[in-house]
Amino acid sequence: MNSASGPSGQHSLPNAFEQVMDAAGDIALRLDASGTVAYASARSRRALDLAPGMSLLALAHDDDQARLRAALQACATGHANAPTLMPAHLHALGKATCYELRLSRLAEGDEALLLIGRDISTQNATEQRLRHQATHDALTGLPNRLLLSDRIRMALARSRRLAEGFAVVSIGLDGFRKVNDGLGHTAGDAVLRQAAARLRKTLRDSDTLARAGGDEFIALLPATHSEAQVKLVTGRLLAALQPAFEAENHAVYIGASVGVALYPEHAEDEARLIALADAAMAMAKQAGKARCVVYSAPCGPDAEHDISLEAAMFSAVREGEFMLFYQPIVDASTREIQGFETLMRWKHPTLGLVPPARFIPIAETNGLINLLGAWALRSACMQLKQFEAACGRKLYMSVNISPRQFRSDHFLKVLDEALAFSGVDGRQLVLEITEGTLMLDPAHAEAVLVKMAERGARIAIDDFGTGYSSLAYLKRFPISVLKVDRAFVKDLPASCKDGAICSAVLDLARHLELSVVAEGVETEDQLRFLDRQGCHYVQGYLTGRPMPAHVALAALTDTYNELRTGLA
Repeated sequence: MNSASGPSGQHSLPNAFEQVMDAAGDIALRLDASGTVAYASARSRRALDLAPGMSLLALAHDDDQARLRAALQACATGHANAPTLMPAHLHALGKATCYELRLSRLAEGDEALLLIGRDISTQNATEQRLRHQATHDALTGLPNRLLLSDRIRMALARSRRLAEGFAVVSIGLDGFRKVNDGLGHTAGDAVLRQAAARLRKTLRDSDTLARAGGDEFIALLPATHSEAQVKLVTGRLLAALQPAFEAENHAVYIGASVGVALYPEHAEDEARLIALADAAMAMAKQAGKARCVVYSAPCGPDAEHDISLEAAMFSAVREGEFMLFYQPIVDASTREIQGFETLMRWKHPTLGLVPPARFIPIAETNGLINLLGAWALRSACMQLKQFEAACGRKLYMSVNISPRQFRSDHFLKVLDEALAFSGVDGRQLVLEITEGTLMLDPAHAEAVLVKMAERGARIAIDDFGTGYSSLAYLKRFPISVLKVDRAFVKDLPASCKDGAICSAVLDLARHLELSVVAEGVETEDQLRFLDRQGCHYVQGYLTGRPMPAHVALAALTDTYNELRTGLA
């Protein structure tokens, strides 16, 4: 027993205490109320280069010293009811480390304090990285739409308080697709990073530049609202993108089209400001690109109504007011339904059914057409499965694709998702595209059409003969169907010229092995003429008006004639 209390036993107790203190935290200190160190664990000495007699406050960051001093005093005097927990940055060995400090009294009535610290630098860095990833674009490092939305809300609050305006600027790169198509996506990514850096350098620190997606950027310019200010800033933005970009050892020249919406002149909420800036940018592209357009509402008596209608469209999307109607496409000889064309309708709560001619152009301008088009494509594919289940045979569905939807970088992904979600065979889907859409950018159109055809989808030229009418694209593009416009059908069979045009189109289609659908058939005489000329498929009021899904289902069953009589 005596040997156990000798020198070896006295050394084992301090060693055990040292081990306990080292295990307690990354730093473990005994302090007095002033922060003077009475004891420091081995890990503390290594981390902070501390020794007894030194002051912890001397290591604390300036911003943390006052809080740490107050916590020491409160804990030492017993004013703190529980151990104090606080973050603090401590400087030592040439670097600052963030610790979570837990401060408590060693014993009741004793002013000696125990401080245990946990290094949270890695945790903080991880949290900061995750926050950055959630609010910034991974490719360019710019703010994303989430952070942009927050900045616009802040600008709205500030502008309402100070009664000042600001600008939202939409920037779309011109000809960017040729970089991706010609040099690949790696080169395209390099150009986007360079473009982002140039644009960011052009703007003030108080401005926000965000990547909206694809080749589009959005800038928020606080306190910029006069014509002179807008002209100055947008001129700099356009100029910044004019010099060549370096990509894959190639010099690439691309410009930009810029659209501007102003608060409060054009809109007073975030969604409308962005939508109108996008619309102005689209106007700039249509006007010839490489220019800036400040949004202007249409003039005339319907201008105010169109603006209110556009505002109502955003609400209509949320409220589910849009619906799909289906017009039968029938065999000209037997009148048996072969498929349906999907037509979008808007049932407004007070206006009733809004004609597509009213809302489709607005949706095309403000960008809603991409959202509506994706919904229509998926819904049509799902509805096709129900139609086939009702009639017990294969049908096809024809869906219109708008110019803006066709140009979207996400269009093929939307198509893939619609086919996968519904389980529809791509060969049962006909995608209708106008001649004008194809001729805007023939190289891009060809690339997309080929990929659409690879998925089995058939391509139809809508309103054939009314657009560019270039026969070269019938050879160049993978087209399967021609839709003869109603303009050439309405005066049949009396009009010799219309009859000659229809006969020529049908003869051309036979030689090119294309299907033909005649639109706008309203009389028996028109139907008989087209049938004799070899037109296999027709659609129009004679064989079926556009109808809701439940009526279309009835049209495929024995109850169709009864329902049709009731509707008449």
